[in-house]
Amino acid sequence: MIVSVKRTSANDPDFRLLVELLDKDLWLRYPDTQDFFTPFNVIKEDGKVVVAYVDGSPAGCGCFRGMDDRKTVEIKRMYVKDEVRGKGIGKRIVGELEAWALEEEKTRAVLETGRNQPEAVALYKKLGYEETERYGPYVDSEASICMGKTLSVK
Repeated sequence: MIVSVKRTSANDPDFRLLVELLDKDLWLRYPDTQDFFTPFNVIKEDGKVVVAYVDGSPAGCGCFRGMDDRKTVEIKRMYVKDEVRGKGIGKRIVGELEAWALEEEKTRAVLETGRNQPEAVALYKKLGYEETERYGPYVDSEASICMGKTLSVK
């Protein structure tokens, strides 16, 4: 299994394909609340996108966008196809996003995930993310888990 990652933009067709799969997964996990979250998942063209490939086929994605304080990024749209989960692909995507954020002189990353995504929570904790108070549109969402991490050069 050969895994590679590519930095790209929100218009990338492989990213768009993976986001469709992500959205289907989220609708299955959160059928009662996904309508609320959909507007917050739009990634503008200036979003920084990473797509992971396994043996040349798109297998996972993630991206980040800047936050108001200009030193923090929000990681969004993280997804790895079911058939390749548990093989370190999510870790590679997050690592590439963090490296890119550091190159842009960002010092903190935050993200929102959900109670129905225990595999995501476990990955983020393993990568040094800690639960924080819910922020922004997620403040009143009992389904949301917000996490953050100070970024540093490894």
